Amino acid sequence: MSKAIYFDMDGTIANLYGVDNWLDMLRAYDSTPYEIAKPLVNMNSLARLLNNLQAKGYKIGIVSWLSKVPNSDYDMKVTNAKKKWLSTHLKSVKFDEIHIVAYGTPKSSVVKFPNGILFDDERNNRMEWNKASDNGIAFDVNNIIKVLKGLV
Repeated sequence: MSKAIYFDMDGTIANLYGVDNWLDMLRAYDSTPYEIAKPLVNMNSLARLLNNLQAKGYKIGIVSWLSKVPNSDYDMKVTNAKKKWLSTHLKSVKFDEIHIVAYGTPKSSVVKFPNGILFDDERNNRMEWNKASDNGIAFDVNNIIKVLKGLV
């Protein structure tokens, strides 16, 4: 397994689905839900762990999907909103990779270290990750902090 850790955003570290009327807004090409989503984990703890892991040689990345319905203007707004969300909530973390890619893209196909760790709320993404790599492993969102503490 590579010393790399990747995070999905929506439903993993950002509570997109907890934003009132999120689906209606996305269907209207409104990027607001990506901008105002609350964190799903304690961001201070997460940032501290990620910085400690980077000091130990881990690469830290984001791999997140765009909307199900492609639209170049909206995709740019979503990409900018997600990057701003990261800089707001994890400002001390200097990500080695950030990939905001088309919906449905196999996440293992766009990262530098697909045999690293992925945290993702979607079961199919975790299955694809585990299948695409000999040594990679994917986790759900339930124990992010606990898993990371085990690596420090």
